[in-house]
Amino acid sequence: MLAPTSAADLAEMIRATDAPLSVQGGGTRGMARPGQPLTTSGITGIVEYTPGALTLIARAGTPIAEIEAALDAEEQMLAFEPMDHRSLLGTGGTPTIGGVVAANVSGPRRVRAGACRDFILGVRFVDGTGAVVQNGGKVMKNVTGYDLSKLMTGARGTLGVLTEISLKVLPKPKATATLSLHDIAPDQAVPAMSAALGTPYEVSGAFFGPYSDQGPRVAHVRLEGLANSVTYRVDRLKDVLGTFGTVTVETDPDRNAAIWRGVRDLHVLKDMPFVACSGIKASVAPAILETIGQTHASTAFLDWGGARIWHGASEDQLVQNAEFASDPSERKNPDAGAADLSATLSGMIGHDGGHTTVIKGPDVAKQAAISNANPTVHRLNQGLRAKFDPRGILNGGPV
Repeated sequence: MLAPTSAADLAEMIRATDAPLSVQGGGTRGMARPGQPLTTSGITGIVEYTPGALTLIARAGTPIAEIEAALDAEEQMLAFEPMDHRSLLGTGGTPTIGGVVAANVSGPRRVRAGACRDFILGVRFVDGTGAVVQNGGKVMKNVTGYDLSKLMTGARGTLGVLTEISLKVLPKPKATATLSLHDIAPDQAVPAMSAALGTPYEVSGAFFGPYSDQGPRVAHVRLEGLANSVTYRVDRLKDVLGTFGTVTVETDPDRNAAIWRGVRDLHVLKDMPFVACSGIKASVAPAILETIGQTHASTAFLDWGGARIWHGASEDQLVQNAEFASDPSERKNPDAGAADLSATLSGMIGHDGGHTTVIKGPDVAKQAAISNANPTVHRLNQGLRAKFDPRGILNGGPV
């Protein structure tokens, strides 16, 4: 395994090889590509933290736990609430800031604060030619020309290997409340969450599931901020949500933290052998799920008010889906069922302008999602990779 300890080391290693490289951060997402492993875990440490300016610079291999400990001491946080994949995927390793940025990992607070990409001020990375590139800086609006910082966020190491990230942080909320609607009908979930998100009450989380006619179902809506403000907004939002059913309110800090940690890390799907994530307009999510449910077996949960759909499937559900396999010999094979479900999700979501990524499942299912990706986006990806990685050695090379 290649384990550089600096950007200079990394650049030299990339220049010295023509072999495919499998770029890894902390190894928590189980998404290693074919090739020689290259880990950024040795490029570590907080370079600069200025609480008064709400900015932090850290090397890519710095553990998220180390960053959160430093922020917590100043009552600040990573507002995009990055997911910890280890419970869902059954992996080990240590989540790092480089891995989070490379995958644009964003949690339930995205509906209020924004995605990981929105908090990146600057990056340093090494591209596929071994050149060290720096873009952005330490303050907002500090980018001239192309904003490569945003381009690298979510590129999953295919355009370059991150070595340093500059990002904006925010103060931690003083109080949190969760308003919950239990046993709400699936077709009312998105309207209820949309009603909450459409108010001026600064909702910072909106989650529902499972999307099925089988209970128990629950919708959670979160409010955060100063204690008096949260109390006022809870009272107002109860009136809005009350038209959809009986509302309960949770204000205990520990219980609130547990609710949203479970939402963030998808504890409800951790035992499923297949998990996929789709991004789509919230308004079309119910129709898509109803259509998919007519032919395919799966379990869905809605985050971001319905704009992110988490699909899970058990072994039995995958066997049911295998009945659609074109090869009769595959019609009891759960891997074939996973591939068919993946292709169906990707095709239907893509038709409505969304996208689907298989987070957990056999390689054939992950490939089925990729092969159904938007062709225009596919061509753009090819062009970018050809520019940044002309030899095609980073994380699988051109696609």
